[in-house]
Amino acid sequence: MLKTALKPRWIAGLVFAIVISGVFVLLSQWQFGRSTQPEAPVSTGTEDTKPLISVLQPGDFFHGSVADQMVAATGSYAPEKQVLVPGRLHEGATGYWVVSAFSVQDAPVLSGVAASPKTWIPVARGWVADPADAGPPPSGTIELTGRLLPSEAPLPNTAPEPGRATAVSVAELINAWEISSYPGFVAATSEVVGGSDASAAAVSSELKPLRIGPQPPAQQVNWLNLFYSVEWIVFAGFALFIWWRMVKDDYRRDLEDEFDDDHDEHTEDPPQTQQQTNPPEKSSPSEQKVQP
Repeated sequence: MLKTALKPRWIAGLVFAIVISGVFVLLSQWQFGRSTQPEAPVSTGTEDTKPLISVLQPGDFFHGSVADQMVAATGSYAPEKQVLVPGRLHEGATGYWVVSAFSVQDAPVLSGVAASPKTWIPVARGWVADPADAGPPPSGTIELTGRLLPSEAPLPNTAPEPGRATAVSVAELINAWEISSYPGFVAATSEVVGGSDASAAAVSSELKPLRIGPQPPAQQVNWLNLFYSVEWIVFAGFALFIWWRMVKDDYRRDLEDEFDDDHDEHTEDPPQTQQQTNPPEKSSPSEQKVQP
């Protein structure tokens, strides 16, 4: 069959089938790329800094529309209210997030038995590789700017060590700090004290900035385009199958022609049998009887 496949016309046919299959594969990739698309277009409004007190209210539900919003707030840190969140990556290294409680000036005060006189919000100030490198937060009145993020879920059945937290979870932190808080946290980008930026991004220290960007929107799957992408792959394989089938049929025809030629060469008419008849024996004169 290899000899048949190496015929010029089948080599040309193979090249044509490969080209057709390549076109089908490209069409499949195009359809696959169209099968996933964002549920909503990427919003650039989150990069416009807005006052925290106008974006989110303490005690309210954290709305998805305010996630990733750049916010600004004025207030101060409480040095005794600071924890480390382990298992955080920074440029391939595993370390800790330094999270401090930030008292928000002019924020609404919650009422209730467990409510605190001030309203706070957790602030992820930066990343450290060694817990000993986590120094105290800046003191004094601070103009905070950062990205507003939803609260994380705490690790179940895990009791954090003193000065530690399993996650940046508002539910976990308010119990440890005994404060009233916003239903989210801020990843700090700048902490201005007296006109000077004291954040991890501006000060050279072991505390590294987080640099958290806006999260990409969720993707939804278009099943029709996904089906088309699979269909084009099937067509690509079918084009190669058709070439192989035609070569196989040609190979079988060659075998049949060879068989017919061999049969014609070795087949002869059967020899005619000649029957030899023996002439009758002549009787001798003595055996001849004279008939009266």
